[in-house]
Amino acid sequence: MTGGDAAAEPYYRSNGDGRYTSTVHAQGAWNDHEQHMAPVSGILAHCLENFAPRDRMQMARLSFEILGVIPGGEFEVVTSMLRPGRSIELLQAELVAGGRTAVRATAWRLQAFDTSAVEAIEDAPLPGIDQSAGQVKLDWPGGYVRSIEAYPLPEHRAGRGRSWLRTRHPLIDHEPFSDLARLVGLVDTANGIAPRVPPGAGTYIFPNVDLQIHLYRQPTGELLGLENAVSFGRLGVGVTSSVLHDESGPFGRAEQTLTVRPI
Repeated sequence: MTGGDAAAEPYYRSNGDGRYTSTVHAQGAWNDHEQHMAPVSGILAHCLENFAPRDRMQMARLSFEILGVIPGGEFEVVTSMLRPGRSIELLQAELVAGGRTAVRATAWRLQAFDTSAVEAIEDAPLPGIDQSAGQVKLDWPGGYVRSIEAYPLPEHRAGRGRSWLRTRHPLIDHEPFSDLARLVGLVDTANGIAPRVPPGAGTYIFPNVDLQIHLYRQPTGELLGLENAVSFGRLGVGVTSSVLHDESGPFGRAEQTLTVRPI
C-alpha cells in the first residue's frame, strides 16, 4: 500500500537492488548535509518488512542505533537474518553510505496469534486531531521538518508533547510501502515536538543517539499521534519517552536516548 500526495516528491528514490537516494525532504535538522533519522527509520522499516516475508509474522520491536552522521544522497540498505525461527525472528538492516555503516537497525518479528480474549491496553487514547487548534510550524530547520504537518493538542508544552503529525510526501517512489513504514518514518520527530530548550537558541543541543520502538499493535493510516515527556539529567544525558497513536488509539511506545551538551 502507499499513501500521501502522489504528486509530491518522495523522501527517497529507489535505484534498485537495495540502493536509494534521499531527496531534500529527508534533510536533517542539525546539519544540512545529513539525513533526518525519522525518514531513515521509515526506509529501514520498509526494508526489514520486505526481507524474507512470511504470513502471520509481525513487527514487535524496531531498534535503531545511530553510528554517526547519516549522509544525504545515495546509500545502500543491507538486510540479513540474525536469528531465524518458526515463530520468532531477529532481522538486521544496515544503512551503508560511502563505505561506512551509518545506522544499524534490528527488529524482532513475531508470529501472530489470536489473543483477543485477553487484549488489554493501559495507555490512554489521545484526543483526536479535531481537538487541535490548527497546524503549526515546528521551530526547526531542515527539509524533513518542512515536509511534515504538526497539530498540537491542548496541554502541549515544552518538555511534554501532545501532537498529531502527518506528511503529504510518500516514503519512496516506485515501491509500495506499508502504513507501519510510513508511521515509523515519523516517530523520530518525537524529540523535536516539545523540546525543553528552544532549538537554535545557541545554548544546548540534544540529538538522540538511538530510537527504540515497541509495538503491541500494527499501526494503520496516515496520522501519527505523539504523547511524550522529555527529561534532561544533570550530566549530559536525556530521554524522550513517547506513547504512539494512530486514529484507532495507542499502538506502542518509543524511547530516544539524548546526548545533551552545551554549544
